[in-house]
Amino acid sequence: MGSLKDEAKAYEPKQTLNIADLDTVSVDVDLKEAEGINEKGEAYTYKYAEINGEQYRVPKSVLESLKEIIALKPDVTQVKVEKTGSGMATRYKVRVL
Repeated sequence: MGSLKDEAKAYEPKQTLNIADLDTVSVDVDLKEAEGINEKGEAYTYKYAEINGEQYRVPKSVLESLKEIIALKPDVTQVKVEKTGSGMATRYKVRVL
């Protein structure tokens, strides 16, 4: 343990990772459900994949897009999720690899 000053300098806030942060992801990765608190103090649930000890949130729009892709190409095994925008304007595009 160091001083308050040293600890403050070394502190890195925990950030929520997103499935779009991954280069590729297997469609067979297991999803789990967790609960969070939004900026208004309200509880919400979200899906995430745990990969290499890190949790990656999976937005509902990604699940919807992947459902459509699987309907067209049932043998898909890997995808790439691309993210544009931020906040309420965030959009996700799922690409088949």
